[in-house]
Amino acid sequence: MAEENQVENSEAAQQSPEFAIQRIYTKDVSFETPNSPAVFQLDWKPEIQLDLDTRSTKLADNTYEVVLSVTVTATVEDKTAFLAEVQQAGIFTIGNLPEAQLAHTIGAFCPTTLFPYARETVASLVNRGSFPQFNLTPVNFEGLYASYVQQRATQENVAQSSETH
Repeated sequence: MAEENQVENSEAAQQSPEFAIQRIYTKDVSFETPNSPAVFQLDWKPEIQLDLDTRSTKLADNTYEVVLSVTVTATVEDKTAFLAEVQQAGIFTIGNLPEAQLAHTIGAFCPTTLFPYARETVASLVNRGSFPQFNLTPVNFEGLYASYVQQRATQENVAQSSETH
């Protein structure tokens, strides 16, 4: 009887979802001030452009690298004040999830985990460039991922309907 319980517990442990952060690290950083020092003489009313991207690579069974790329461009009077690029990465153990939930974890949960690190790196770079304090606002990766899934579904429906006509 005790052996049966151990086997059942072992099987349940194998079936339960698994998530662990193995490592979070900065993969790449770039900071440019192409119009300095002239840009420091301008009235500081920047236009900020934020670009986000994620990619993932399966490293081994249940082990994934997720990379969040953040690019911030500040322009003042049509001159680039600074360009900050950060690739914040993490290695995650993710197991025993259905395919859709795995994709959601990689596409939304992992970037949400990485974003505060990327945000701090961007703020530090901007500060070291002697620009006024800059903090990225929080990003709703859940919403971005939901939009992405909906957009893909719409594209697939359009492709299927054009094939049938």
